[in-house]
Parts: sequence; C-alpha cells; structure tokens
Amino acid sequence: MILGDMGILFLMCLCLCCTVPTSLVSAKIHHRVEELVQFESKVIEVNGGPESVIWVVQLSDLHFSVHHPDRAQDFKKIIGPALQMINPCLVLITGDLTDGKSKDLLTMKQNEDEWLEYQNTMEDVVKRSGLDKNLFYDLRGNHDNFGVPNVGGSFDFFSNYSINGQLGRRGKVNSITVETGARKHLFVGLDTTMSVGLRGPTNLFGHPTDQLLTDLDFQLSHWDSQAKKPVSKIAFGHFPLSFSAYSESGKSLEDTFLNNSLSAYVCGHLHSTFGKNLKRHHQSSDKFLSSQKFFQFDIHQIPSGNTKNCSFGVPSPQEFWEWEMGDWRKSRAMRIMAIDRGHVSYLDIDFKSGARKTIVLPTFPLDSRTMSTYSWHQKYECEHLVPSSSETVRALVFSVSPIVSVVARIYDAEPGTLNMVLETPMTKVTEDTSRGEFYAAPWNRKAFADPSPDRFWLQIETIDIMGRSTLTELRPFSENSRRAKLSWTWKEFFVMGCQWAAWYYPLFWVAVYVMLFVLLIPKLLMFSRKQYSYTSFIVEKRFLHGILWVLQDLCRIPVAWFGILVYLFYLLVCPWFIGQVFTDGKETGYMTYMGWVVRSFNNTKTHNYIGSPDIMVVVLPHLFFVVFLSIMVAAALAAEKAMFKEQFRSRLEKKEDDDECRNSMKSRTYDKHGDRRSKFGFGARWIRKALLVICLAICWKHFMNCRVLMKAYEMNPLLHFPVYSFTIPLLLGYVAYKTRRI
Repeated sequence: MILGDMGILFLMCLCLCCTVPTSLVSAKIHHRVEELVQFESKVIEVNGGPESVIWVVQLSDLHFSVHHPDRAQDFKKIIGPALQMINPCLVLITGDLTDGKSKDLLTMKQNEDEWLEYQNTMEDVVKRSGLDKNLFYDLRGNHDNFGVPNVGGSFDFFSNYSINGQLGRRGKVNSITVETGARKHLFVGLDTTMSVGLRGPTNLFGHPTDQLLTDLDFQLSHWDSQAKKPVSKIAFGHFPLSFSAYSESGKSLEDTFLNNSLSAYVCGHLHSTFGKNLKRHHQSSDKFLSSQKFFQFDIHQIPSGNTKNCSFGVPSPQEFWEWEMGDWRKSRAMRIMAIDRGHVSYLDIDFKSGARKTIVLPTFPLDSRTMSTYSWHQKYECEHLVPSSSETVRALVFSVSPIVSVVARIYDAEPGTLNMVLETPMTKVTEDTSRGEFYAAPWNRKAFADPSPDRFWLQIETIDIMGRSTLTELRPFSENSRRAKLSWTWKEFFVMGCQWAAWYYPLFWVAVYVMLFVLLIPKLLMFSRKQYSYTSFIVEKRFLHGILWVLQDLCRIPVAWFGILVYLFYLLVCPWFIGQVFTDGKETGYMTYMGWVVRSFNNTKTHNYIGSPDIMVVVLPHLFFVVFLSIMVAAALAAEKAMFKEQFRSRLEKKEDDDECRNSMKSRTYDKHGDRRSKFGFGARWIRKALLVICLAICWKHFMNCRVLMKAYEMNPLLHFPVYSFTIPLLLGYVAYKTRRI
C-alpha cells in the first residue's frame, strides 16, 4: 500500500505521542520522510543577472564505449569549454551515459571500464566548465540498466560512478528549484528504468511505478500552495512517453504531467535516427477519442471547441510539450533551454563540425511551431491577460569574444518571398549581467498580428569584436499565438505518435487470432458439402473462393497443418527460450509472450513477467514475419502443387486422340520426379521456385534473429530454445518435400 505524504508525517507524530518505539516504524517510511526533507532543501537562488531569464543545458545518449573512445574525447574537448561560455543554471544529462554493448552490438551488459571513463570525463568537464558539481544531474537510461539485477548491487555502476550516485541522489525522482526574484523554476528528473534490469534487446521501455507517479505528483505540485511567486515546471527523463509503459494500476506519466501544469517534458532515447521533429504536443480534453490512447496523428494535439475565457482566475489549460533531443553518440548534439518570464524556448546545437564561437538563443517572441498554443492563444485573445513581457524582442547571446552588434530582423513571407519589414538594433539589458548577456529591442507587437501563424519570421544577427557574424535560423512567430504547421514524417510518427505500450497486446492477439482463423476455418469447411479446389475456383472465379482453396490445400498436408497449430499453442503456453538476463551470467530466466520470469540476485524472490511490453521487439516480428508468413508460403506451395497437377492433367487429356498432339507429347522431356519442362523458358514450375526462394529468405531471417538472441542472452539453441529455433524451418522443409511431386 502506498502511503500518502501527510499520512507518513501523521504516523510519525502518532508514534512519538504514543511512545511507540521508532524501530517499529518501517524502513520504507523513514526513507520516504528523508526524501521529503531532502526535496525541500533543493533550492538554488540565482545570484546575478539577468534576473528575468534562466537557462539550462541538456545532453543525452552519450553512449561512452570502450569500442568508440572518440565519444568521450570529443565530449571532454567540446562540452567543458561550451559550458564555461554558456554558464547554465543546471546541466541535465538524460540517460544512456554508457553504451553497454559488445563490439558486434549483440551482447548488452554493463562494462565497468566504460563507467570509469564516464566518471573521469565528467570530472574533467566539471573542472573545465567552472560550474559547481551539484548543478549536474544525470539520469539512468536503459543502456545504463542492461543486466543490472538490483539497484545498489555489485553491477549497479550507475550508483557508484554517476554524478547523482556520488552526490547521494538515490531516489527515482529528484527535483531542484531555480529561484529568481520574480519566479520559481522547478525541474524534476525521473528515472523510469526497470527495477530489475534485463539485458537488451528486451529492455527498451520506461516503466513508471505507482510509487514513482505519487512521488512525481508530490514534487511537481510542491509549490502550488505557495502563491507568492509564479512557477514554471520542467520534467526531464530518458524515455519518450510513446516508449513509456503504464503503471500497475494503469496510470501514465502523461496524466501526471497534465494534472500539474507542466510546461515541457524533455527526454532522449530515440537519438536522431528517426528524424529531427521528435516533438509532441499533449493536451487534455473530455472530447478525446479512445483511439488517442493508441496514437496521435499530428504533432499538435488541439481539442475542438471555443477556448476563449477572459475571466480572472481561470485555471490554465492542461497542456505541455514533449521535446526529444538528438544524441551525443553520433550527432554530437547539445540543447540550451531558456525560461524567459514563463516563456520556454530551446536551441539544439550540432557540434559535429566543432566548437561554436557564438551561440544565440531567441527567447521572445516564441517559435509558433513549438509554443504552448492553447494557453497563450487564450491570453492574446484577452487583452487584459497579455503580459508586459511581450513588448520587446529578446535573445540570449553566448560568445567567447565581446559582442559589438546585435540586430533583430523580421521578414514578411506573404508575397512568397522573404521581405524584410523591420530591422532594429538590440541593446544589452542594463541590469547585472554577471550570468550572461541578454539583449532586447522594443517593438510594436500589434503591427504583426495576422491570422497566418507563419507569415512573419524572426532572425537575429550578432557580430563580435573579431568581426565574426552569427545568424540564427529563421523562425516563424505569431502575435496571435496561433500555431504554425509542423508535421511528422512517417518514421517520426512511428516512434512519437504511436503509444507502443498500448499497442503490444492488441497486435499480439490480432496476430494469434488471424493465424488461428487461417488454420481452423478452412479445416472446418472441409467437412461441409461444398469443397474448395483449383477446379471449382476456375469455374466460379471468386476471390474468397480462391483464398479458401489455397488454405484448404495446406490442410490436406496433415503433418504440416497440425505441426503449425501445435507450434502456435506452444508459443501461447510455454516459454519461448531460456537465457542469462543479468551481467554476471549466473542467473537464468525464461521468456514467454507476457514477459520474463527471473529470480532475484539472492534467489529469494521470483519476478514474474517483467520486461513487458519490451519483449514486443522479439514477439511481434516473430509472429508477423516468421510464423504468419510461413503459414502463407506453406499454403501457397500446397496450392501450387494442386494447380500444376490439374493443369498438367488437363493438357494430357485435352487432345488425347490427336496424332499431332501425341507426337508432340513424345518429344517432351520430364525430370526424374515427373515434372514437365515448360516450353516458355522459365523451367519447370517457376512459381514453386519463387516460393522456395521466399522460404529460404524466411529461414535466413529467422536464423539471424536466433543469432541475435543467442549472443544477447548467451544461449545454446539446442538446449535453451530448440522449439523456437527449429520448428519453422523444419515445417517449411517438410512442406517443400511433400509438394515436390505432382
């Protein structure tokens, strides 16, 4: 049972009042109270200016590897000086600190040498940056959890070598508040990796627990009751929400974020392999369709209906942005995120070409493609809610050399080409700028009000004392706070728009039911009066009739049909394979379609069905691309035999009494199996040959998958997964043998 925070404190008081020995209070309660006290003390008061804006740096997916030393070397060479120039309030490293993979990328477990490299690199970066080590927050990613049987154990190198581990940040949820004179900025980091870390590839999803969601809700709402200052809230984690499972009670991270007026959730995990627009807007609404539990077609999630409400005291709409960032592993990416009087903006920087001399981050007006459109649109519709901060164009400038000129330019794109309509110099904010340089320029914001959210584009140019010019990318803005179009590619939709934890079991059971239907329905129809064959199909020429004929011909090979059916039931009720799931290689577990069953590190507890839905990366490809395709190809081979046999017989009987036909029959050649050579030059039964090539492709793909599993979990196919390994190839071979003759 999860104890509430007030309940914990009440129980402690009750123990004292009733003179109950504190030893009777569970260790869990003591630990929880210590967490609460620790959380209350994590407040940083910003010293120096500019006071109206704070900025942080995010890095993700470092993947330091003994096989790729350049990743750590470049990190040390580039990031230390970059952080010294940027001088952020916090540095957030959102997971996958080490790679944990063998050279062939197939064995995934912890490597202590990589963690030593990470520790030494971070010590050097902290020293070069001149920042306090307490400002660095690193999170555990799934690679940092490969094969870790328990947190705090001998193979939990994260607890020993990470910055969070060294500084005693042991909780799954850690938060810090950056406070300025006018606003609080709450950052909450969450570790949703498995409590029992499996080796890859079945370690892919975040797994928030009910306890973690309770702690997260508490820490995100901590300042809500203290209305002295407005609060901006940012959450950071490793896994995107599309790769986060539901808790035991069916709760989700998205619901917790929406209930706490989050501004943004920043994460990693997906790298930049799938695209640059790995962003997603989340919005709560009572009108949402049930399908949105499974997918979201567009980056922007906007409910229908009128959202205008200009009354004072109206609660903020429930929405937040999810921003996945690129990786350091290949892209050498770094992100700077700024909060300017509640306006959140960010800039992703690519260091593949080397270090930057000047970096410019516009903080207002916001990019109309990634702003919180619903809440700010409401404010701009209500004139009295528009903040005074909207009266200037603002930007942060970081440079190794003094800046002599900063100019803001606005372009009008309506004619079809960019025409500059405003050019204004920006001046440095006169307040204390000991933390960084902040520039602003007044503008008439109403002059740029337009229904089109991408008519006007902003660009800022800086020139340093060395004469070097730096231009920001053109970015659209909307004075009316309307969103500009930003769409996913199909790959981006695949990883960000689909809620894969919700898709696993529906896809699994669809595959199972379809295969059972394909096997059982044609078999049952064989007992009816009407029979489906190639001859009857030629007469009726109906598509459904043809499908039933093909599937019934498979039923006429009883060993193959029954073998496939038994194998399918085996996959439902029996373990698929047995393997070593931890780094030490001592404990084995077995995997079913529901997850892994493993023993704990001291053999005192069995963990049932962990790693779900992570196992979908093994289960679904096997069902769809091996088992189902094998059924279809086996049925096609059986149907091809029947078709060719009938065609051959009809040709022999068609002109049996014709002397010319008989003479031509004598000249035809046959192979040793009685198959006639085609006169068309394709050879005998070319359809069969094509199907045999497909059989070989399926078997090759299956054996490659088996090789991956053998390396990943150090298995012997004859001992640990013989049924999984050999059933499909044997059945396909048997069908090919049975259909060779006519």
